[in-house]
Amino acid sequence: MSNVIDWLHKVEQHETNHETTREPAPEGLEGRVIAALRTVYDPELPVNIYDLGLIYGLDVDEAEGKVQIRMTLTAPGCPVAQTFPTTVEDAVEAVEGVHEARVDLVWEPQWSKDRMSEAARLELGLI
Repeated sequence: MSNVIDWLHKVEQHETNHETTREPAPEGLEGRVIAALRTVYDPELPVNIYDLGLIYGLDVDEAEGKVQIRMTLTAPGCPVAQTFPTTVEDAVEAVEGVHEARVDLVWEPQWSKDRMSEAARLELGLI
């Protein structure tokens, strides 16, 4: 329990001393899609998949309302590998203006913690 309290104090101190390090999302449909991706959390880590660096590619066709996502998981043996892409598609398809979302799960390049945003590193207590 004290580890959680220590972690919360560290986050609170960082937020008091520094501006939020999360990059702003672009305007329009792409920005709304990124916002939706930030609501989907990795099943094993308390960080959203966008800031965790699991999204390798995002192609948004605003005119057609189609979104193509290339993503990975933190490990190839992840128990949700078969179902998680559908979870991501559902979250993106709920965005106003999206008519179709498709997730391609890829394993190359292999995910590493270097792909995480500064905000994700903060959430995990790595900075």
